[in-house]
Parts: sequence; structure tokens; C-alpha cells
Amino acid sequence: MRSPLLDTPGAVAGEAPDETVAAHYGDPYAEQRALVSGQALVDRSNREVVRVAGADRLKWLNDLSSQKLDTLAPGTPAQTLLLDLQGRVEHHLTLMDDGEAVWAHVEPGTAAELVAFLEKMRFMLRVEVADVTSAYAVVSVAAPGSSPDGPSVRLSPPDGTIAVGGDLLVPRERLAGLPAELGLRPAGLWAYEALRIAAHLPRLGFETDHKTIPHEVGWIGEAVHLSKGCYRGQETVARVHNLGHPPRRLVFLHLDGSVDVLPPHGAPVTLGVGTPVEAEPEAAVEGAAEPGQIGFVGSSARHYELGPIALAVVKRTVPVDIDLLAGGVAASQEVIVPPDAGRNVKIDPALRRRVR
Repeated sequence: MRSPLLDTPGAVAGEAPDETVAAHYGDPYAEQRALVSGQALVDRSNREVVRVAGADRLKWLNDLSSQKLDTLAPGTPAQTLLLDLQGRVEHHLTLMDDGEAVWAHVEPGTAAELVAFLEKMRFMLRVEVADVTSAYAVVSVAAPGSSPDGPSVRLSPPDGTIAVGGDLLVPRERLAGLPAELGLRPAGLWAYEALRIAAHLPRLGFETDHKTIPHEVGWIGEAVHLSKGCYRGQETVARVHNLGHPPRRLVFLHLDGSVDVLPPHGAPVTLGVGTPVEAEPEAAVEGAAEPGQIGFVGSSARHYELGPIALAVVKRTVPVDIDLLAGGVAASQEVIVPPDAGRNVKIDPALRRRVR
């Protein structure tokens, strides 16, 4: 549903899946600075909200998802993933338990599928699942990756508002007047996304595709607990962590600032001009859009300090010290997920010789 904050003077709508909220309000760099300093809020009301109530809610969600939630203290924000049987990411939830229910917000267009799956998994447990997107809107009052005790998070949320870390779930009828009520200027999604990219934080559907496993994009720890009980897809997570490496890795890209365009989501990543033959990966990615493709661009933005930046997913075997082309734009890479991620079990060399 279209946000009323799009009626703010200077507001420019975003692109799908963010077309119902503002990309910016006329000054994206100033909006970034204001968000970092705790003086702005970002309208993310296109995100969808799911509420899970009932006495068994935490243990139930713990058994279904990747994060340890059965001991989650009220008011503590958390992230978790729902994986398929092969360990590929299907849903990413940002959530909080208020002592009576778990409140989670998810990517636009994903709540219906999430609720349908959860309803199928209820069995005889005391849980109630509801899509409450029509009643609650998501706004962010802290920069992505900022300290949990930053200035924005110490705001006193209005009555009827649920705080999920630096995000607020507010009654939709109060969204239009919320900036004035909190004394904050509105900042567009461009500001939020630039700071998210700079913080190396993946976004479902942007830095992920139908093959993504958690290790590839750095969700281990943040959204995946490695020593909790079993859940769907856990075998893949454990196998990669202990014995293997993820096939791809998330990288941060510093883009050539002399180019006027940003590479769009899905743009091919290829080796930079002049890359030595010995540095080339063994093969291009499966289903590559063009010859030599070794990855894809997830998100790109212009940062108020760093200039043009992006997140991309590339083959694990791409050397970390070579330049790349992101949608034809020259880019230097910064490691987020190292090529040697995983394979944490150490085998005694003497045992390895005996096995051979």
C-alpha cells in the first residue's frame, strides 16, 4: 500500500519492490548524515509484519528456524532464517518477543508465503500466526549496523508502537504524522540502503537468489546459531561449517567514481581488464548472462563519504586481490566472506594418513 509520506514535498518514489515508499526527499546525502546522527527516520512501510502469539511460540520458532529463539528475552531483537531442505535461504526475519507475542518484519511480498508455511507447521501446538501488515508499518530510526545503544534507539516510542531494535512497528494510521511526532526528518530508502551496503549487510532478494546458503552472505552468527538443535536445512549449514566451503562469497565493491551510472541489481560481475590468466576462476557461474561472468551485483548506492559502492556475490575462487567489473563499471573488492569460510573441523594428520 502506498505510504502517506510519499505526499511529503520533494518525495520521490523508489523502484520495485520499494515503489510504495520514498527513495529520497530531495537530498539523499543530507538524509544519510541525518540518519547516522540519529536525526531521521526511514519509511520502510512496504515491509510486511507477521505476529506469532501463543505459549509455544518461541520453542516452535526455534525448532523451525536457524537462530536460537527458545531462550530469547523479551525486548531483545534477533534475526533468523527459514531454509529449505537443501539449506537454501527462503525467508529472513527481523524479530522481537514482547512477552506475549513475537513480532517479525520481512521483505515486501513474502509474508503470505511465510504465514502459509507456518500455518502448515502448527500441528497441535499453542501458536497463532497472523499477517498484520495492514495494521502496522515499519520505520527505521537507526542506521543499519549502528550500535544498539545509539541516539535513535533511545527514543521513547509512541504508545501502541513495538520497538524491534532500531526499527519501529507503528500503527499505520499514525505513519503520516510520525516524523513530526518524534521530531525527526524523513530520510529516503536510498539513504538506508547506502548505509546498509557500507555496513556489509545482505538483503534477501538482492544479495540472495534461489541457490543462496547462509555462509555465502555472512549470516552465520547474526542469523544462524551453530550449536542449537536441528531445524530444516541444518545439515547443509553444519556440513559447510565443519567440512566444506560455500561455493560463493559476498564482497563489498568500491566502484569507479568517474562513471555516472550505478550497476543495477543482477548486473554481471566479470574480471577486470588485464587480469592475469592464472587468476581466473575455474569456470563462469552457472547460467551466466555473459561470457566470463563470475558473479552478480546485489545492491549499489552512492554513499555520502565512500562514494559509489556495491555488494556483489562472486565465486569463492575469485582471488581477493584483483579488480573486477560490475555491470561494466570498474570496481575494487573488499572481503566480507573470506574464501576459506567453513571447514572448521581440524583432522589430525596422523588420522588422515590412516584413513588413506
